[in-house]
Order: sequence, then C-alpha cells, then structure tokens
Amino acid sequence: MSDEDFDLFGDPVRLPSGKRGRPAHQPTQKNRNKIITLLALGWSNERISNALHCSVPTLKRYYFSELKLRDMQRDRLDAWRFEKVIEQADNGNIGAHRLLDRMIEKSDLMLAAARLRDAQGKPAKGKVLGKKEQANQSARDVAEGGSGSSWGNDLKPGLH
Repeated sequence: MSDEDFDLFGDPVRLPSGKRGRPAHQPTQKNRNKIITLLALGWSNERISNALHCSVPTLKRYYFSELKLRDMQRDRLDAWRFEKVIEQADNGNIGAHRLLDRMIEKSDLMLAAARLRDAQGKPAKGKVLGKKEQANQSARDVAEGGSGSSWGNDLKPGLH
C-alpha cells in the first residue's frame, strides 16, 4: 500500500507543497467512473467539479469525452442495472426475479406513456408551450379543420 493519506470520502489528502497554486489535476479512471455516475444522476458540471475538487474549466478540459455523452448516461446506468439484476436472477435469487419484474413493469409504463404522448401530439413532460406557441398551434388546428371549427377548407391557403 502507499503511504498516502485519504480523507473521509477516499480522496487523497493534498498537503501544501510550499509552491503557489494547486497541484495539477491528475485524471484517473476512478474519477471518470465517478463522473459517469454523477451524469447519470443528472448532476450539473458545477456540482461534479465540486465533487472532484476542481474547477469547471478543469473538468471540461480533462473529462470532455465523458461530459459529451451526458444524455446517454442515464440509459447506460439503467441498462447496467438490468444486467446486474438479470445475472442475480439467473443465479436463482428470488428477490432479483421480483425486482426484475418491477423494473420491466416500470420500463413498460414509461414506454407506453411516451407512445401515448406522441400519439396525442402533446409536448413532452416539462415542455410547456408559451402564449405565442399556443396561439400558433390553435391557429393551425383551426386551419386544418380541427377543434370543432365550421370553417372547413375556407382558411387553407390556395383553396378557394
């Protein structure tokens, strides 16, 4: 083992060296895995940099490739969780079978909700239309003959 001291969270303790400024950041695979996990949990760059004891520019400089894949990390985490639960279920763990059933049910519900939302043409959850966007959408609905309008094709351009 090394003679290096570690703090409560397993990070090496950096004692002052007598030189100005912080020592240069050393990227490690452990930090890369930590970043991937925190991205999967939806953490911001600022929170992640605080967890690594570095600045946001340093985070972006050394971990650009991990940050670039931010949007897919949650899916990767969920896939990894499924893989681990399936391995346990294959080994005969009854609790893992139950957990797998719940995970599959939750995944199916999310998929059905997304399909229903797409079929209804509604914006995704969290995306609210502004006043102008709503007015434009309402105008398109009326022009297409929707919303119980009696205008028919009278409002469509080019049709007389």
